[in-house]
Amino acid sequence: MALHFERGEYADRLSKLTARMQAEKLDALLLFAQESMYWLTGYDTFGYCFFQTLIVKADGSMTLLTRSADLRQARQTSVIENIVVWVDRVNADPTLDLKNLLSDMDLLGAKIGIEYDTHGITGRVARLLDSQLSTFGQISDASYLVSRLRLVKSPAELAYARRAAELADDALDAALPLIRAGGDEAEILSAMQGAVFLGGGDYPANEFIIGSAEDALLCRYKSGRRKLDETDQLTLEWAGASAHYHAAMMRTIVVGEASMRHRELHKACLETIKAIEEVLVPGHTFGDVFDTHARILDERGLSRHRLNACGYSLGARFSPSWMEHQMFHFGNPQDILPDMTLFVHMIIMDSESGTAMTLGQTYQTTEAAPLSLSRHTLDLIIR
Repeated sequence: MALHFERGEYADRLSKLTARMQAEKLDALLLFAQESMYWLTGYDTFGYCFFQTLIVKADGSMTLLTRSADLRQARQTSVIENIVVWVDRVNADPTLDLKNLLSDMDLLGAKIGIEYDTHGITGRVARLLDSQLSTFGQISDASYLVSRLRLVKSPAELAYARRAAELADDALDAALPLIRAGGDEAEILSAMQGAVFLGGGDYPANEFIIGSAEDALLCRYKSGRRKLDETDQLTLEWAGASAHYHAAMMRTIVVGEASMRHRELHKACLETIKAIEEVLVPGHTFGDVFDTHARILDERGLSRHRLNACGYSLGARFSPSWMEHQMFHFGNPQDILPDMTLFVHMIIMDSESGTAMTLGQTYQTTEAAPLSLSRHTLDLIIR
């Protein structure tokens, strides 16, 4: 069985979840987020692109409803003992199978929480689910119940996060010799992802971001490769992943001679991220982090070039994104607590001058100052 944690840790997680369910007076919880299922049981699959749900009752019993393709996947990767298969067929409505299963589990009339805010449930499925269960029991949105429990990491989880960070560093080390005039983005990307795989890591939950010249101002992956010019800029955002735990990094690297604007923007990024380290401690909130970011960059006249968020929590994530729900944006009241893994990124995209500058790394919070999980410096990289 391919479990990444001791069974006792899964039992502890289940105890924390059922305690929260009892506090919120929930008789059952329907988990649709693959991250929730993985955290709670070890269940590891991309089968969430189809209908599946893990039913958790307040007494701690669990039943997975899934397709036949994931029956063995669940048996071999998780601690789930009860697995029910819904059958693929014309006009299939697995939400009806779910309602019948809930009835068999004596949950008629029960208070049932549902994870809606996840890639593991489509809008169509949500509508079918509401139609089936609105008169079956008392349903409510419990999208963030498990998500919040996952914010603070255990020692074993932190070990995976640190390994992911080592892999991210290895990826940058592999890329740097290839970043030069005439360097091929395809080779750079291959070397970075290859370094993660060679280190025993996983596919990340979303694509690595790579873009040069005017595409360096993009902060999403796009198809298409080019070779670097004599004077160029290359933006990279990537993550190491170990047992699905992510540690992300971000850099804009200058090829040739750095312009004054590149140096000016890098200085602003560095000053801001250092100031954020002062508030990335217990006693502050995610909103405080964003406020620091916005204040410093806005004071430098960069308000129209910055983004409306400057990072987010990381953990064990599945496609299509390694970003957790909890982000550094205006007004976010989420407290910063010890043993979180948080990605802080500075992204300045000056479309007027065509200049990009980014700087980001993952931190582990502590009772005091945060720990950078990267061995690399935050200096401007010029190749």
